[in-house]
Amino acid sequence: MATHAAEVILEEMFTRSPDLGVSLAFVARRGGEVVAERYGVQAANDFEPEIAITAESTLLSWSMAKSVTHAAIGVLVADGMIDVDAPAPVRQWVGTAKGAITTLQLLEMRSGLRFVEDYVDGEASNCIEMLFGGTDPSFAHYAASQPLVAEPGSVFNYSSGTTNILCRIIGDIVSGSAGGDAGDRSAAVGEFLRTRLFDPAGMTSATPKFDDAGDFVGSSYLYATAGDFARFGELYLHDGVADQGRGERLLPTGWTDHARTWSGHDDGSGLDYGRHWWLWPAFPGSLACHGYEGQFIVVFPDRDLVIAHLGKTGIAHNPGLSMRLARLAEAL
Repeated sequence: MATHAAEVILEEMFTRSPDLGVSLAFVARRGGEVVAERYGVQAANDFEPEIAITAESTLLSWSMAKSVTHAAIGVLVADGMIDVDAPAPVRQWVGTAKGAITTLQLLEMRSGLRFVEDYVDGEASNCIEMLFGGTDPSFAHYAASQPLVAEPGSVFNYSSGTTNILCRIIGDIVSGSAGGDAGDRSAAVGEFLRTRLFDPAGMTSATPKFDDAGDFVGSSYLYATAGDFARFGELYLHDGVADQGRGERLLPTGWTDHARTWSGHDDGSGLDYGRHWWLWPAFPGSLACHGYEGQFIVVFPDRDLVIAHLGKTGIAHNPGLSMRLARLAEAL
């Protein structure tokens, strides 16, 4: 189980002042076994009472779901259903300058499309307008309609809209058509994710959410237990082979290296970005899923370790949380 040093850090994290953030769940897995685990309490609010979080509680991924979208694309690549180097199969872009945007450029957040990723200012944020504004029932259509402001492949711009365009592509392939009945699309995508990714990876609690057009909101909306989020990290730890590398290959050979191939740098966090995964330069070979307000899955291949953290930590205090998670990786 966890070392004494790790237990001390977990105690700090789960008992910090709520002003500094709240930790709801932490799981660390090595060699297919849980080596550290802790759960907190979700405070009461206007809509629900206080909730004690347990190993069975499903929590929201926020942008950690982007890395799940990378995995779903990987399944389709393995099936020969999509060529990431080819122009992205987006019907509304045919015959326009946007038609040159490749699926790989979408995975790299280098589409050239305008998209303001802001989680506070609703007037300036395309992200808030897309997810909560009711502007378009298809989040992908909304994002794909944004103006092209840079040559595709030339500028890194982290964008939830870009991920939802990829999810529309997944929906088109899996459902067999562009458009169609929203209920049929969501059923087809849900079945695809469950049978080809979640269940084989051991993520039995994973529950995706869909927009009103029937597409997975892969930018933001996946619910799962902390343990299942850690199992997702293990899938990349073993390069897309389930069951600790002993089971079924779910993703193409080399898909982990594909994920951690450098695409851009975020000045705000000081971190690098791969292809729908973040990179932690202080830990060579690592890759990470980041979600709003302190959701993390971090894969440390040199330690055979995956950690998952879920909670509610404001942006101002995220660096402190990240430092504690780095210390935990060292302690474990």
